[in-house]
Amino acid sequence: MKKIFIVNPSAGARNCEKDIQKKLIEKNIEDYEIYVTKCKGDATKYVSQRCEESKEDLLFISCGGDGTLNEVASGCVGHPNAVLSVYPCGSGNDYVKYYGDKSYFLDFDKMLNGKEDKIDIIKVGDRYAVNACHFGFDSKVAKTMTNVKYKKVIGGKNAYNTGVFVALMTAMKNKCRVIADGEELNKKCILLCTVTNGKYVGGSYKCAPRSKNNDGLMEVCCINPVSRLKFIKLINTYKNGLHLDDASLVNVLKYRQAKKVEIIAQKPDFPISLDGEIIEGGRFEVEILQQAVRFLVPQGIEEAVQ
Repeated sequence: MKKIFIVNPSAGARNCEKDIQKKLIEKNIEDYEIYVTKCKGDATKYVSQRCEESKEDLLFISCGGDGTLNEVASGCVGHPNAVLSVYPCGSGNDYVKYYGDKSYFLDFDKMLNGKEDKIDIIKVGDRYAVNACHFGFDSKVAKTMTNVKYKKVIGGKNAYNTGVFVALMTAMKNKCRVIADGEELNKKCILLCTVTNGKYVGGSYKCAPRSKNNDGLMEVCCINPVSRLKFIKLINTYKNGLHLDDASLVNVLKYRQAKKVEIIAQKPDFPISLDGEIIEGGRFEVEILQQAVRFLVPQGIEEAVQ
């Protein structure tokens, strides 16, 4: 199977193309190509086009962060000859944390000799998310992250924490209604809501500890507005993935598994985040595409889904 490395030169602290070239030579790996993306959205177009032109199976390795993975996976959707994997060299790489240690994905022997699985994909209109669709407080965080990710001290690995600080000042109440498989989860405002396929957002926040990425269900966690003080006290609980079992959150948090989620906002420019990329609208329908993409899980990783 031909291996095509899709490299985002803007992902992470440095361009990983040279590192990949070196590893390919050291491992005597053959029958590969390296494609360096030219602009936003280029990876999706390229992957889709290559799939349409080939009758053979093609392995696409996303080389970057979650945004790059989103684009490559989006190009794979609808193409049964596409197989997806990841070389995580971005600043966040939240999706691969579903499988535990990302070092397995960085090891070409383990990654290229892995076991194929089929994973779910989240669909929002004509867009997709591999890891998460989240909004409210999280949308402000994501928008801030985009603005600061290349800045010193507050950017890079600290970009998420910077986003949290800004959101604490500006996004504690977000006007929208969330409906999961016909059940209304809130009335008027939320603090935040995550609709996920993976387990993590923001680099280290375990927002969906019960997630299974191939069961045809999204993990929906809707949190009502709380005071800043209470939210600050809850951050570590949320970060460690203990929020779903915290008795003190019974009247604050609603958790559901769903196949379809509707987001109805009061304004036409309400922002939501798809794997870190912000899109805006007044109404969104979020649904799950079960086992929509073939995914190569590195050798040696204990399956999170058993």
